[in-house]
Amino acid sequence: MSDIAGLKIEIEKLKESNKKVDTNKAWEISLTRKIFLMFLIYLVVTLTLIATKNPQPFVSALIPSIGFFLSTLSVPFAKNIWKKYIYDK
Repeated sequence: MSDIAGLKIEIEKLKESNKKVDTNKAWEISLTRKIFLMFLIYLVVTLTLIATKNPQPFVSALIPSIGFFLSTLSVPFAKNIWKKYIYDK
């Protein structure tokens, strides 16, 4: 009977681990994460541009933030190509 109890405990541990992995995966692809990172990029770049006396820091800081967002849109496309032509071989 203890073997069955041990297996049940291991199954529950695996379920908990899977929940954590699923949560992490969901966070990695979430729009919330992308917007949060865009904001952080914008903030850091703006502060850097202000410190270096850029004449338009708030507008100039949009470029890397938008670039980051556009790169997140291209990643699934690139991943699919990689899976089809490189990984599956």
